Amino acid sequence: MEGETSWVSHCPDYVVPAMVEFDSFSELNDEENREASSVPVDLILPDDLLERILAYLPIASIFRASCVCKRWYEIVSSRRFLWNFSQVLSQKPWYFMFTSSEEPVGYAYDPSLRKWYSIDLPCIQTSNWFIASSCGLVCIMDNDSRSELYVCNPITKCSKNLQEPPGLKFSDYSALAICANMKTFCYSVAIVKSKQVPGNFYQWDLSIHIYESGTMKWLTPLTEVLTGWRGGDESVICDGVLYFLIYATGGGGLESRHGLITYNLSSRSSHCSLIKTFIPVPCSLTCGRLMNLKEKLVMVGGIGKPDRPDIIKGIGIWILKGTEWQEIARMPHKYFQGFGEFDDVFASSGTDDLIYIQSYGAPALLVFDVNQKQWRWSQKCPVTKRFPLQLFTGFCFEPRLEMSP
Repeated sequence: MEGETSWVSHCPDYVVPAMVEFDSFSELNDEENREASSVPVDLILPDDLLERILAYLPIASIFRASCVCKRWYEIVSSRRFLWNFSQVLSQKPWYFMFTSSEEPVGYAYDPSLRKWYSIDLPCIQTSNWFIASSCGLVCIMDNDSRSELYVCNPITKCSKNLQEPPGLKFSDYSALAICANMKTFCYSVAIVKSKQVPGNFYQWDLSIHIYESGTMKWLTPLTEVLTGWRGGDESVICDGVLYFLIYATGGGGLESRHGLITYNLSSRSSHCSLIKTFIPVPCSLTCGRLMNLKEKLVMVGGIGKPDRPDIIKGIGIWILKGTEWQEIARMPHKYFQGFGEFDDVFASSGTDDLIYIQSYGAPALLVFDVNQKQWRWSQKCPVTKRFPLQLFTGFCFEPRLEMSP
């Protein structure tokens, strides 16, 4: 397919076990007509210096480098190279776009090289599973029983099946979040479950469940009953705090349908009242998407019309400073129109300095660079819409080689 790049063909040994051996570059240069003064630069560089140089390449370029010669292949496949790679502060986050609502198939967009790659995600079975990512790890949970839970690295294909989370077997709403530490290689998974109290539409049971990779155990530090509000499917961990959106269930003159709740994962108090941490959203939103950008909480939201709050008129981006929201960008109208028909809800995720925004109704992908305040379309995804009701969604993740569940 035009525009598609094979991902497998560039994967080193720890990504694809079976890979052909390559002759070293030095062996291929023993040609009689080679001038004696012509010496390949990689023969001059010692291994440790070459390792550091290669570690700063984009992920896809590292995979291609492993195909240059036997020496480079061995360097890229070594444990020491992974350590050097771990010292690189960050790789620009990729965006994986699902191209089927039934199968977990799609393409990953690399913003550094502006290319799409065909990759297979481990463990996931359908595109409607819950997905969260952090520092190269992706956490996925099934959308039916919500008892199948995995943590994986999409690049290396390493994965781990977690114990079934405690609490309600079948919750009405669940929100999934993960936070990984690249120094300790440990991670935490948080699930916020919400279920309607039987016979009472305005009251909802809400519980928080935390998994720690170090102890490999679940904890349920807090349960509470919310009145007039329910949990949803949007949450994120940022600087040791779990943030999640709650949604109005009616029964009062509420100005907004959304609100933000915080829970400190460090203290893990079981006595605090969640509703006391309530932070109102900055305006009437059709939907909100939370993300961690360099340990700062950022929200992308659909701005509703004053007289019709369920109709989207634009998209804004806010950062939380203390308990106040500060708008940092608003999508220019030409990009908003570029999506065609834009639903009141949409897909959006981000990390580092990049935010991705995608309409469910089309494979168009818009990228916003928070640092440069720049909007731009991605390269066209190598897929076409086959029927009117075909839906597209996705998530972003940081491509890392050294992170493993």
